Amino acid sequence: MTAPSTSSAKRVLLAAPRGYCAGVDRAVIAVEKALDHYGAPVYVRKEIVHNKFVVETLAKRGAIFVEETDEVPEGARVVFSAHGVSPAVHAAAAARNLQTIDATCPLVTKVHKEAVRFAKDDFDILLIGHEGHEEVEGTYGEAPEHIQIVNSPDDVDKVTVRDPDKVIWLSQTTLSVDETMETVRRLRERFPSLQDPPSDDICYATQNRQVAVKKLAPDCDLVIVVGSANSSNSVRLVEVALDAGAKAAYRVDKADEIDPAWFEGVTTVGLTSGASVPEILVRDVLDLLAERGYADVEEVRTATEDLMFSLPRELRADLKKAGQAPPRPRRGERPELNIVHVS
Repeated sequence: MTAPSTSSAKRVLLAAPRGYCAGVDRAVIAVEKALDHYGAPVYVRKEIVHNKFVVETLAKRGAIFVEETDEVPEGARVVFSAHGVSPAVHAAAAARNLQTIDATCPLVTKVHKEAVRFAKDDFDILLIGHEGHEEVEGTYGEAPEHIQIVNSPDDVDKVTVRDPDKVIWLSQTTLSVDETMETVRRLRERFPSLQDPPSDDICYATQNRQVAVKKLAPDCDLVIVVGSANSSNSVRLVEVALDAGAKAAYRVDKADEIDPAWFEGVTTVGLTSGASVPEILVRDVLDLLAERGYADVEEVRTATEDLMFSLPRELRADLKKAGQAPPRPRRGERPELNIVHVS
């Protein structure tokens, strides 16, 4: 692969892939189709995905976001977010006779199944992830008696296990690949028999977005990451950009949060977005950059994503009964821009 070209003219290096991943796309469409098919209100436990704009847009259409199932009227319909829920949440919903639509990302469901499998085999499971994050809470809830959460490499020394020969690590899907591997390295120093998960837990979209940022960051005076503060993968992209050589990097929810002072002495701006960010928000940033003289846009592509997930089975079944064809997924990118593609 060749590096992006260098130039003294103001320009934007636009990361690809960026934006919506297949799991986010599926979850957002699930709420939209539920509102279309059943009518408002449709309740959603937690934020369907970690993006303010998406949540606010769905709320305007009639989605009601709640923290817990006991806030949902008995017998009503509730959507579980893309981050997944524990068995206890499913049980609480059943106790209230709620009609559930489980929009958990299939890649998160895979990690849940791994936790259940290894707990049945009596392994100690070291779950690398951020304590308190919804995805981690859901995975932990599958086997709390077998799982320990490891927040960072610095937490490794606190880990204790029953049998050093029966230990496996799993991870939150949206972590920094490099930091996760450093945590695993330190864990393996303490527990040489530590087993890897059957397949990679960090999702393809998280990895792809980090790889794209790593490629463009060394050529950037400034990297802007579009994404919300509670979006783990968006926050990680800022860290990745700085670690990869960007002179400065910032996260914004939308274009009007960009500080004009950031552009002092800046020739090349890198731009990307987290996996829960709709492309319209990236377009708004590109418009602002163009107004400031950064009109030349080069796309730096490191992968092409074509993975798609079908809608949650509960919703799919009801749409089929009504004779409705399932909607086509929307890819996160599709920039209709005059872009020079750089591989």
